[in-house]
Amino acid sequence: MMWSMTVVRINAITVPADQSAELARRFAARAGQVERAEGFEGFELLRPTDGRGTWLVVTRWRDDAAFRAWVASPAFAHGHRGAAGAADATQGGGVATSSELWSYDVADLSGG
Repeated sequence: MMWSMTVVRINAITVPADQSAELARRFAARAGQVERAEGFEGFELLRPTDGRGTWLVVTRWRDDAAFRAWVASPAFAHGHRGAAGAADATQGGGVATSSELWSYDVADLSGG
């Protein structure tokens, strides 16, 4: 099995039910920011519908270097100031109680 260059990064964000609308609002306010990043391929914000309190922010990147460059960029820092981070929750700015980054490669199932 071969691995493609595309990588997927998922930020699993735990949000209290009473903060869900605020999280969605904050992402809507930043819409379009990540799309300008070099190597960006796709974005989805997944809202839980099964009673869980964990939202998933799914992004696809050309490679890990492109993702790391985005995270190190001023645009990332600006967009994430108080947006969803658990550390900010203690300062009244965040809506999340925790977050966790999951990393995946896309498997090439063509057998090539």
